[in-house]
Amino acid sequence: MTYKILIVEDEENIARVLQLELEFEGYETEVAYTGTSGLIKYREGSFDLILLDLMLPEMHGLDVLKRIRATEQNTPVILLTAKSEVEDKVKGLDLGANDYVTKPFEIDELLARIRNSIRFAKPNAEAKIEEIDNHLLSYGQLSIHEQTREVLYFEKSVDLTPREYDLLLYLLKHPKQVLAREQILEAVWGFDYFGDTNVVDVYIRYIRQKLETANSASIIKTVRGVGYVLKESTHET
Repeated sequence: MTYKILIVEDEENIARVLQLELEFEGYETEVAYTGTSGLIKYREGSFDLILLDLMLPEMHGLDVLKRIRATEQNTPVILLTAKSEVEDKVKGLDLGANDYVTKPFEIDELLARIRNSIRFAKPNAEAKIEEIDNHLLSYGQLSIHEQTREVLYFEKSVDLTPREYDLLLYLLKHPKQVLAREQILEAVWGFDYFGDTNVVDVYIRYIRQKLETANSASIIKTVRGVGYVLKESTHET
């Protein structure tokens, strides 16, 4: 299996060395040079591990980490830090980073930490997500193929708008997890969205209506006063 790593590092020479070394070891990589672009790439892609520099332009690495951990806890994050950033190392670990390496670092040590972090990253087994060929995600009777953007519910195709697709995909990646409206807004609409959280309710209603054309069994549940949860129905029609 090929693992995919996101490198968020503003020093282009360091980023390039990391990219070459990782690809030589058989990893797939993507590179971002600012905190903002790193967060965007994370949200648009699917990564097995993130190498995250702290001193980044546009958005500090700790702020990037906060936004990642606000949406999920499973993707391992290794911080790339300077010797002087002791306080930031502690903050990063408290915010959910899995490990850190101090610059300048030995590439063999970093590779070992990457292998270790990936090895101990635990998928949400209880949620019963199945990932096939790194593209097909399924939960219960709902499945989405990320490469083709095809949505199936009870084996029937469901046609969604791009925003509806992004919202449903986000729910599918976090089954059985209660997601607050603000959390959904940040993940799907972006951290710079300042509109009303009611837009989430509107789009959930659109998605439900379209899923019901395939089967009336409800898979998106409302959690009163909080938000929504993707939870498998126990009956079919």
